[in-house]
Amino acid sequence: MTEHLASIFGAEKDSVNCPFYFKIGACRHGDRGSRLHTKPSISPTLLLPNMYQRPDVLTRIDPLIMQQHFEDFYEDLFEELNNYGEIENLNICDNIVDHMVGNVYVQFREEEQAAKALKIFTGRLYAGNIFSALILSL
Repeated sequence: MTEHLASIFGAEKDSVNCPFYFKIGACRHGDRGSRLHTKPSISPTLLLPNMYQRPDVLTRIDPLIMQQHFEDFYEDLFEELNNYGEIENLNICDNIVDHMVGNVYVQFREEEQAAKALKIFTGRLYAGNIFSALILSL
């Protein structure tokens, strides 16, 4: 019985826990979903929700300028995050889907490095917005 429950935790068959939130830290239903959004206590992966703001959301911008904006953001963020530990992966959602728009996912080599970055980034002001970091189970 225990093995069966462990095999479905965070999967589509899990009727209690949201599999989308478990995997990516975001739910396409937002807070209206019927399943729990369980946050892990420790992980090497952090989610910085809605951190990347596309400048072309409000007005049309030249694609080359958009690309340069994205690359500048990525480089600045990588340099900042690298101060807290060795980065394994850094992914920025450059899309406009509501539940993932601008999400930044960073995976550190060690869980302790992610915990350090979590403490530093939670409540931090960036581009005029206060944001929170979440720890993920990825």
